[in-house]
Amino acid sequence: MSERTQALADALAAEYAAIWAYGVVGVHLTGAARTAARAAEASHRSRRDALLLQLAEGSGQVPADQAGYALPYPVTDRTTALRLAVELEERTAGHWRAALPHTTGVDRNTALAALTDCALRATRWRRTAGVNPVTVPFPGRPA
Repeated sequence: MSERTQALADALAAEYAAIWAYGVVGVHLTGAARTAARAAEASHRSRRDALLLQLAEGSGQVPADQAGYALPYPVTDRTTALRLAVELEERTAGHWRAALPHTTGVDRNTALAALTDCALRATRWRRTAGVNPVTVPFPGRPA
């Protein structure tokens, strides 16, 4: 598997995990926050679907989704749900950031757009959660 294909497959795995975890996040939110969680999940689903097609048409090697994912901590209320939403976007951004050096052209534009999307959504979640600062200097970069 080429480095490009592996980087995109890793990003796909992150999208799978984000979709699954937003199901957990959403049940602990109400109102505008729940609507935002649904929109985030839909965005990740859309990106997942595009990646599935791209990988299937390119290398033919598409990593499978898992039946479930381990959460980093119990999500039991609004506070922990918002914390997880921030982490989901930061982790997914990290996978897209890691794909940048292995991609060119359209693939690189896709990776950069995904990284930007995740960074913006993480900022919105931080603001909703009352976390300061609401932005980070280098989205997707390990702390």
